[in-house]
Amino acid sequence: MHIYPDATAVIRDLSPDEPIILNRPHAAARAARFFVEKFPGKSLYAVKANPSPELLQILWANGITHYDVASIAEVRLTRNALPEATLCFMHPVKTKRAIREAYHEHGVKTFTLDTVEELEKIVEACRDDTGAAAQDLRLLVRLRVSSEYAELSLASKFGIDLADAGELLRTTRQHCDWLGVCFHVGSQAMTPFAYVQALERVRAAIADASVVIDMVDVGGGFPSIYPDMEPPPLEDYFDVIHRHFYELPIAYNAELWCEPGRALAAEYSSLIVRVEKRRGEELYINDGAYGALYDAAHVGWRFPVEALEDDLRDPPEEFSFFGPTCDDADFMKGPFLLPGDIKADDYIEVGMLGAYGSAMKTGFNGFGDAEQVNVANEPMASLYRGDRIDARESDNVVSLR
Repeated sequence: MHIYPDATAVIRDLSPDEPIILNRPHAAARAARFFVEKFPGKSLYAVKANPSPELLQILWANGITHYDVASIAEVRLTRNALPEATLCFMHPVKTKRAIREAYHEHGVKTFTLDTVEELEKIVEACRDDTGAAAQDLRLLVRLRVSSEYAELSLASKFGIDLADAGELLRTTRQHCDWLGVCFHVGSQAMTPFAYVQALERVRAAIADASVVIDMVDVGGGFPSIYPDMEPPPLEDYFDVIHRHFYELPIAYNAELWCEPGRALAAEYSSLIVRVEKRRGEELYINDGAYGALYDAAHVGWRFPVEALEDDLRDPPEEFSFFGPTCDDADFMKGPFLLPGDIKADDYIEVGMLGAYGSAMKTGFNGFGDAEQVNVANEPMASLYRGDRIDARESDNVVSLR
């Protein structure tokens, strides 16, 4: 595939009418190597963040061997892209048919649950032709934890309450070869303390259950950089997790896992959009709430932006965006800082869209097409270039012991 030097080269060559996704394989490869080398355990890529087969193969080539899949479609896609990868079905609510296919046809042994009913489905679906129960299941009980330190909460939908976790752990232990506890602190956790609180809940659940725990999975939540969201170095998170993991009452050879999605994928992609109309401080662009900018519209996420024309001279002003559909909800408040003289037919690059950007695109109202090209320049922000403060010198972390 041809590799353009940057977004400006793309618009000069293509003058695109439709949005264009710019992929940076080198950025995804760098993020993968960072987690493989520095996280003190096993890193699973959360496929939902961006299920691109090309991205999956980049991550695999750079050491990511385990993948968090949340549907049978993701199981099939990931198995097809990566025949030798270890797939873990981490959605706590699954159909029996999906469990059966995942286990018997795709070699999935690891499943997450948060109720006795889900445990019973897994046990039943994984029986062999004689009706004998599977002897090689690896089961994780998902614990509900706080999302108060995250930009997006994941505390209400899944996870068993601490008061009930002990009994479910004891019951699950009877049906598996390998038992784990998992949780999710929410998306874009802005302090390592989020994991301290969660791991203290894990400690309480294990103490109540009095069973052998073979693995603790701290889930996702590892942040990326966006406007007004500058997280501490990821090494600070890893250090805190490592110290508190080894203080848990777990098996001596217990494993530590994590499930980064955003942190592995965010820097992989950006998006070129074109201004179709300007109305005061509102810009009508050709992608939006039903496309790669879903998060900008529906959860008010501020992505970094950069005007791509070389004739814009005015100082930055605050703009909001309307997307291309006929729906008033296709609106992104921002504010997005762009030159004050930006106008129709100018192009904008929207950065840090590798996670939940292209994955969220729809074809609503006939929009949604986007060519993908590779570019060689750096993403608009990065946690992995080595130009941020060293974790050992960080003043972002207070005493967490």
